[in-house]
Amino acid sequence: MLTLKLARRFSERRSRSGLFAFIASSSTVGIVLGCAVLIASLSMMNGFQNVLEQKLLRAVPHVSFTKVEGTFSSWQNIVEIAKQDSRVVEAYPVIKQTAMLRSGDQFKGIVLEGIAVGGPHPSATEFFSDNSLARLGGPNTIVLGQGIAKSYGVEVGDTLELLVADQSSQQFRSPQRHALKVVGLFEFGGELDHQMGYVSLATARTIGEIERGVSTVELKVDDVFQAPRIANEVGNRLPELVYVDNWMRTQGHLYRDIELVRTVIYLVLVLVMAVACFNIVSTLVMTVTKKRPQIAMLKTMGLDNRRIVATFFWQGTLSGLKGAVWGSLLGILLASALPDIILLMEQLLHFQVLSDDVYFVSEVPSQWRWFDVALVSCVAVIMSAVATLYPAWRATQIEPAQALHEHH
Repeated sequence: MLTLKLARRFSERRSRSGLFAFIASSSTVGIVLGCAVLIASLSMMNGFQNVLEQKLLRAVPHVSFTKVEGTFSSWQNIVEIAKQDSRVVEAYPVIKQTAMLRSGDQFKGIVLEGIAVGGPHPSATEFFSDNSLARLGGPNTIVLGQGIAKSYGVEVGDTLELLVADQSSQQFRSPQRHALKVVGLFEFGGELDHQMGYVSLATARTIGEIERGVSTVELKVDDVFQAPRIANEVGNRLPELVYVDNWMRTQGHLYRDIELVRTVIYLVLVLVMAVACFNIVSTLVMTVTKKRPQIAMLKTMGLDNRRIVATFFWQGTLSGLKGAVWGSLLGILLASALPDIILLMEQLLHFQVLSDDVYFVSEVPSQWRWFDVALVSCVAVIMSAVATLYPAWRATQIEPAQALHEHH
């Protein structure tokens, strides 16, 4: 193809000039670095989303129904109604209440969750220490979050005192006291480890003075992003008045934050590529200025404006394509090594990027995807091609006679 050969000839001769070589190289390097950093950033967001779906959403209920007044006396009926929806994977009863945990002279407010020992469980078992859920079958036992255990120096086998407000009277009374033995620990990551404790339904009924029934029925669904819709549809079929909740209300801020950052990264992608492509514009404008006699000579030999535009189009696009290819390779390598790089920085600088007291993950995750690589590369090439339009138009405006006269 004639225009492609001309573009390559212009690029080869341009590379021999010091100033042109510097500007051309800086434009390519800018695209390489822009692509690499953006792919790594998107990979980090993918990693956070993957951890959110694979870890946090396995630890919390997707949908919950809480009785407006009192308890569900026939919670089995609620479970059966929920399971009639094919999108509901599991339904199980729980008793939730708040309490004050005392260890020595230290106090900690926690959310106590009573679960059916041996039945469906709200959280994946791999988050719990060995056989701790089975040991909840014993009387007055509790499984604590790892964060609470570390903060207060609690170990498996210790006995803690639980303080619960007296529910039998509206008058102010001293709290009820219950001694609970720690039989295991769980580690979800983030604030849940510092807020929750699990007991059996029998222990929860004793603590909350509940004769029968449960306070809440929780669901796990097959598509977590349909949880709000499923919650409303199932809730409307229940025979009792309930408070309807879903994970998007309780933990959805994490997902929304990830999506917000991803959107910002996409905007930054366009801006970074636009800045990098300004160098392509500068390079091609300088090429047009310097090559006026050659362009004029080509026009006198019959090269039409369409082919002149195509020549500069190829010249800029090839530069963008080269930057996109090398940037994608560098971005994939950077994304793959990102967790190790962050870990090395933490060890050298003696600080932790993500605190497990706040976030649901203690290390920076990364997961690159071909879609992101292709998207970043395509944007780089397209913007490089767009950057050629003005220089190409300048080249078509050259008058052969005038340009050759000025040259001589």
